[in-house]
Amino acid sequence: MATDPTRLRKWTRAEYERLIEIGVFHAGEPIELLGGELMVSEPQGSAHYTAIGLVEDALRAALGPGWLVRSQGPIALTDDSEPEPDVAVTRGSRRDYSREHPARPALVVEVAEASLSLDREHKGSLYARAGVADHWILNLVERVFET
Repeated sequence: MATDPTRLRKWTRAEYERLIEIGVFHAGEPIELLGGELMVSEPQGSAHYTAIGLVEDALRAALGPGWLVRSQGPIALTDDSEPEPDVAVTRGSRRDYSREHPARPALVVEVAEASLSLDREHKGSLYARAGVADHWILNLVERVFET
């Protein structure tokens, strides 16, 4: 008995954004485009959400004018990836990105508990291949920062 191999359909960032435009996906849906694949994000517990806010607060206090600290917003990483890192730091101001998502963040921080292996392996390699200068993981399981 012959079986057909499973085929995956890879998506581009332009196609993904078009799906959002026409209402296939709605604002706030926990979906990210990672390496051409649509991934559903895990729900956030209170520790995860609190950690995101604490990272944001610390980065805003440490960085001066000219830096934008964004939480859970999309970045235009590559033609087939539009992740929504927990925190991203880019040059510029919020208004600079009113027409396009930031493309080259200086720093990306992922807060990880259940998503630790995904953030380490899959997302980490995407950020590295795209040339993101710094990618940190706030590991809530072991209560450490990984760089």
